[in-house]
Amino acid sequence: MSLATPQTIAVIGAGLAGLSCAQALLQAGHTVHVFDKSRGPSGRMSTRRAEDDNGPWQCDHGAQYFTARDPAFRAEVARWQQAGVAALWNARLASFDGTAWTTPATPLERFVGTPRMTSPAAWLVQHLGAPALAQWQTTVQRLDHAEGGWTITSSEHGLHSPRYSAVLLAVPAPQTVPLLAAVAPAGAALAASARMRGSWAVMLRYASPVALPWEGAFINTGPLRWVARDSSKPGRTGQETWLLHASAEWSEAHIEDSAEAVTAALLAAFAALGGPAPLAATAHRWRYADTEPALTQGSWWDAQMRLGLCGDWLHGGKVEGAWLSGRALAQQVLKPA
Repeated sequence: MSLATPQTIAVIGAGLAGLSCAQALLQAGHTVHVFDKSRGPSGRMSTRRAEDDNGPWQCDHGAQYFTARDPAFRAEVARWQQAGVAALWNARLASFDGTAWTTPATPLERFVGTPRMTSPAAWLVQHLGAPALAQWQTTVQRLDHAEGGWTITSSEHGLHSPRYSAVLLAVPAPQTVPLLAAVAPAGAALAASARMRGSWAVMLRYASPVALPWEGAFINTGPLRWVARDSSKPGRTGQETWLLHASAEWSEAHIEDSAEAVTAALLAAFAALGGPAPLAATAHRWRYADTEPALTQGSWWDAQMRLGLCGDWLHGGKVEGAWLSGRALAQQVLKPA
């Protein structure tokens, strides 16, 4: 099938890969329906917002920052900066190996979403335009291919009536496998080959700024991998917040532990680094946080079935890789048959 005439295409997953793919297809004149099981876009570029007895607070508990090496992605980040949804984070960084503190080399600029990490994705959705239809809290459970195109069945809405000329999956690899097992074994096998690991995150709140000699630290010993003063990021408001990320190895070993046990372990590790006890702490378990090793083929596309895959797990594992993977898939979809 050629895409010389406008088609209706389904994109499943509204993280950065799915949104960049949808954006490119819309710019080429096609209609795109975006589905996501969450209440809104952003995937692992995520921010928790809430209010407790001490007032409102927010904390980025997924991706902590992103870099931009590729010229196309640098241009996209510049657009985000101009729109006010991204900014440089000039954090004071440190690294600890269990014995000594050092200052890591920082050749690349680090960016964050503003005023929260979800902001670039929200801006992309806002600017997708009329030919895009976003359906939140929709968990796609089944794909079927018949004459006239693809159909989608979700747990919330059953069989959806539209037929799609192509279906593009932008979800973590383990969630891809059951969707493709019956309809595209080759795609399912590729997704099954990507080993995605979990991660525990703990969000801390304080009554006043915490005085440590760094605002972000790579920890290479014990259960922690990363600690950051979220309040040091540009545009942040509300209570003083800090974020603790456990290492992938520790998280995998404790993935079924209770939130209380995980919080206690990570708070103890933070205290050993000089961190004070917080007023309150909230834990979040990411089942699919990163891929080790991440694949490097960029995206996957079956032109005959008109079925595709994109995501950071296919393109190096970073935020930039997610955006590039979505663009790469869109380019494959748009090639003449």
